[in-house]
Amino acid sequence: TLPFTRMAVAELNPVLVALGRAVVAAAASAALLWWMGAPRPTRSQFRALVITALGVVIGFPVFSSIAMRYVPASHGAIVIGILPLATALFGALRFGERPSTGFWIAALAGSALVVGFAVWQGGGSLHPADFALFAATIAAAMGYAEGGRLSQTMGGQQVISWALVLSMPVLLPVTVWLGWNYGVTASAKAWIGFGYVSLFSMFIGFFFWYKGLALGGIARVGQVQLLQPFMTLAGAALILGEALDARNFLFAVAVIAVVAVGRRMSVKR
Repeated sequence: TLPFTRMAVAELNPVLVALGRAVVAAAASAALLWWMGAPRPTRSQFRALVITALGVVIGFPVFSSIAMRYVPASHGAIVIGILPLATALFGALRFGERPSTGFWIAALAGSALVVGFAVWQGGGSLHPADFALFAATIAAAMGYAEGGRLSQTMGGQQVISWALVLSMPVLLPVTVWLGWNYGVTASAKAWIGFGYVSLFSMFIGFFFWYKGLALGGIARVGQVQLLQPFMTLAGAALILGEALDARNFLFAVAVIAVVAVGRRMSVKR
């Protein structure tokens, strides 16, 4: 997602990319819900869908798009590498589990590694984009945990589709305003990036992600996120031509090692 986002925001307004991708996905979602004959969400499901939408439809896309305007995708890969621990933490606190002492130690160690990497890359200080990436991580963790739990009763396709459709009345007018004021003139490369994050990152990918979280649980299936930094580093190199820096790779390995340990001792049973 980060490499394709960077492709899009290089020429288009970052918030336009973030909200526009949700509008495109919402249109596809409306068609899917109609075709499925999906029932309307209940009141309790509606509340969970609002939380999910705030996290993965609005929060993560907006903050990550802003960050990708200013820092390489390979940089974002390391900072967002802490996402599995954040997801486990949200899942534990939101649904009544108690994180263990070992989990907290791993979370602090992982956070320290991520902040240290960001400071090192920033020449001794945090770049404003790093704060956007931290916010994106928190938003995604909240949306993953809430949507993953809701998928157990609603199904992954319906969760992301309803979250998108319910967001449409707010997102559509803002997206139109942004497009009118900042323009939509861009190269084919930028629009390819936008198309990918609209249909795959914001829509189709969630079918499988939320289905997996529903089947295996937030803590266990979230382990798959351990692959994300390495996939992002590879994507940044192949799609954007960013250099595969050995130090970036070593930081990724260190963060993932800490995350893996933390996930194993995530909660007290």
